Amino acid sequence: MTDTLKKLGKRIVQHPEDKVPIISCKEWVQEQSRDPVRGVIDYLTSLFPIIGWISRYNLTWAGGDIIAGLTVGMVLVPQSMSYAQIATLPPQYGLYSSFVGVLIYCFFATSKDVSIGPVAVMSLTVSQIIKDVQAVHGTTWSGPQIATTLAFICGFIVLAIGLLRLGWLVEFIPAPAVSGFMTGSAINIVSGQVPGLMGITGFDTRAATYKVVINTLKGLPNTQLDAAFGITALVSLYLIRYTLEWLSRRYPRRARIFFFLSVLRNGLVIIILTIASWLYCRHRKTKAGKYPIKILQSVPRGFQHVGQPVIDKELLVTLAPELPVATIILLLEHIAISKSFGRVNGYKINPNQELIAIGVTNTIGTIFGAYPATGSFSRSALQSKSGVRTPAAGLFSAIVVIVALYGLTPAFYWIPTAGLSAVIIHAVADLVASPPQVFSFWRVSPLEFFIWLAAVLVTVFSTIENGIYMSIAASLALLLVRLARPRGNFLGKVTIHGEDTSREVYIPLKPNRNIMNPDIKVHPPAPGVIVYRFEESYLYPNSSLVNDSIVEFVKEETKRGRDMSGVKANDRPWNDPGSKGKNIASGEEDKPLLHAIVLDFSAVSNIDTTGVQSLLDTRAEVERWADRSVEFHFASILSPWIRRALIAGGFGTGKPASRVRPEIAPVIPYRNDIETGIPGSSTPRQDGLVTLVASRKMNESVTTLEQSLNAPLVPASTPFFHFDLAAAVKAAETGVNREPTLGDTKDGDY
Repeated sequence: MTDTLKKLGKRIVQHPEDKVPIISCKEWVQEQSRDPVRGVIDYLTSLFPIIGWISRYNLTWAGGDIIAGLTVGMVLVPQSMSYAQIATLPPQYGLYSSFVGVLIYCFFATSKDVSIGPVAVMSLTVSQIIKDVQAVHGTTWSGPQIATTLAFICGFIVLAIGLLRLGWLVEFIPAPAVSGFMTGSAINIVSGQVPGLMGITGFDTRAATYKVVINTLKGLPNTQLDAAFGITALVSLYLIRYTLEWLSRRYPRRARIFFFLSVLRNGLVIIILTIASWLYCRHRKTKAGKYPIKILQSVPRGFQHVGQPVIDKELLVTLAPELPVATIILLLEHIAISKSFGRVNGYKINPNQELIAIGVTNTIGTIFGAYPATGSFSRSALQSKSGVRTPAAGLFSAIVVIVALYGLTPAFYWIPTAGLSAVIIHAVADLVASPPQVFSFWRVSPLEFFIWLAAVLVTVFSTIENGIYMSIAASLALLLVRLARPRGNFLGKVTIHGEDTSREVYIPLKPNRNIMNPDIKVHPPAPGVIVYRFEESYLYPNSSLVNDSIVEFVKEETKRGRDMSGVKANDRPWNDPGSKGKNIASGEEDKPLLHAIVLDFSAVSNIDTTGVQSLLDTRAEVERWADRSVEFHFASILSPWIRRALIAGGFGTGKPASRVRPEIAPVIPYRNDIETGIPGSSTPRQDGLVTLVASRKMNESVTTLEQSLNAPLVPASTPFFHFDLAAAVKAAETGVNREPTLGDTKDGDY
């Protein structure tokens, strides 16, 4: 029995003044600092999740990883060169980034499905940053140097966030905001690749999306021969995809074969286009060294830029304004993808560790000349569907990239850039939110739908940077509004009858008839008792609103405790006119006097100083209205810190309001000559109240669970804190008809 109570009560110490059990800050610090050596070892081990599964690696896992790794590698090679084209970098930089991404990630990963490397949205952001920097500083720094420096500094920022365990910051960006700027970015990328697909030139394809679309339409008469390769490639990619999907449904036994054939469509189309380009262009080189269509031409073999990265301090200063958006995209896209695949495949990722993985990948990548890399949705989906078993699949993808870098670069010479544009459009189009997904935003939360729509529109008509900032700001504003305007409820009782027993449950006095049986009759608590349930933490943004709600409800549902009709105007407070004529208005005589307020804290996870002060204000206002002492009962306090805060405010112990400071933390500290309502003050508290204090035994409110333990579940020194709502209401209702004792009391009379 003693052990059970110790577990329920945790560790407590005695407060020197009130003799009330409260949690000790010293105890908490000691608890956190136990066995620091073991904590350091566990922390360092957690940085390398591969330690947990590599010892159990087996041939079955290896088979799945080899198939998935090689499959992703064959898609990664053409995609990485295509994404380098979006970033306005030479194609080899895409290969550098893809190699480092898939190789390094497996040592730090907590997701088996995610594939790291160049992605469309990040590549678009890199191109915009290069454009902005060179627009101001000219060619002082080359595009690759800017991109590599960006990867270096963003990698260190993300690594620091992960090491400091600040990954929870990502949770402040909701799914609609992510989907909104991803959709807008996908539209931006597709519009920017259509000119390359058609061979249209003569304008800036990195301008705002609507401008690119307008200029593309104007340039249609100038379509070049590149369109024959680009449009053919795009149509072929979609034709192969939809045909094999139809065959998979038609012949489900061969679905896996059709799946892998579909995976090869990017490589197959690029190979065919490369052969066609070689056959057509090899004898048509002009004297100026140009070909009839735009091709990649020379792609350096192997790693040409391995070494210490060149980091220019002046360039770092120039990039500073661009770092927030790049860092947000780097971590946000990866966390969203890894969480999504973890949810689908039944495992949980560690956001902090994933950020460490991204940070290490990008910082090490700068040694190879890589530009920023993060998780890819399309390649991660492919890796998952290919039957990947562990993060080691990335090692086999890295082998494919190495083979391409050292063995296939001569063939890359003839790849038509229009074909790469087709690959980009085909891959990025899947990032656009589908109509059912958008409709789900509307059904779940119309306000979030408008955030999604605004993110898309701002990205399309402005920039991706503005789209991200707008969606994040709007989401945080919505969060603050929801926090500042909580939907608390005043509760009543409903009796539910079962086969053998019946029980009382507490639901809102005015339940929503759309979700509850309209024939249910809700009975209010005993006269003079009010029950209120919080639906949010009780913090400074919402405490004033909750205070107003409770005070207004008290004034509407209970009668005033003092007859003000006979009080002269000069004896009344300046802000209280009292009642004119009759003491009690028509119908007021039927209302009860307020006796107790029960607050259900089951949904309250935090309370701050402003919240406690608001409770003190509430007690002062309702006691002034009732002209008597009002009991405040608290139910289901789940945190020892909330309990500690309430005790500091004078709640829970039975201490009367006249013996509690009116301010928990005065902005302007009181002096002895103006202090009111505090023992030892020269001026007694003048609030017109007659202190009505009653003593009773708190075992009347002991619940069935408490009786089974033969001891209260909460300490006896805080009799107004109750284990559950039923016990709190029962304790409040017990004293409604009991005659109170007049006069002030000492601490502990309750």
